[in-house]
Amino acid sequence: MTPERKRQAPARHYDMEVKERILTKAADLFSRYGIRSITMDEIASQLGISKKTIYQFFTDKDDMVSAVIEQEIARNEMDCNHFRQEAADAVQQVFLALESLDEMLKYTNPLMLYDLEKHHPKAFQKLREYKYRFLYQTLMDNIQWGMDTEVYRSDLQKDIVAKWRIESAFLVFNPDVFPHTRYKISEVNYELAMLFLHGVVTFKGKKLIEIYSAERTQKLSHEQKV
Repeated sequence: MTPERKRQAPARHYDMEVKERILTKAADLFSRYGIRSITMDEIASQLGISKKTIYQFFTDKDDMVSAVIEQEIARNEMDCNHFRQEAADAVQQVFLALESLDEMLKYTNPLMLYDLEKHHPKAFQKLREYKYRFLYQTLMDNIQWGMDTEVYRSDLQKDIVAKWRIESAFLVFNPDVFPHTRYKISEVNYELAMLFLHGVVTFKGKKLIEIYSAERTQKLSHEQKV
């Protein structure tokens, strides 16, 4: 490696670290307080850097929001693939995803999705594509796995079921349907997931729901005590 390349490599590494820090902080603030309420000045202040530094990596807030969404999509895809590998059956795969989503919802402002759709259509379109590309295929695979192993009913119309599940999962963020002053979104998320499972399982699958529900209750009880 030439001396010039040696100088460039640490510089690129430093730039990547700074960009990653900015994205991580932006994602945290957006999820906690909503996108619209967080300014570039606030992000810079939280990181202890100048706004000029942020603009070295992102042309504007819309560009940053798109980058945050891309990063979250990539992370969620890795998680979903992990759930498929770890799960013993199709029902457990749903429970693993539910547990992960429960954890995320603890720190997510429900208005984030509304802000995304209303003020950042480019980033929102990325989310839509993710829903009906990756999530759709993940659900189709889960349903087929459940049918093949006789824990899901054999008469399911997979396309309809998969699309219904996607829309119901995102329904928790809709303040018109579930006002966030009246409903705890983690509880809504759980009920909608159970509606999905109980609608598709066989008797064999229902037994699995009972097992994983009992494990979930035990874990939540332990966490509350701690």
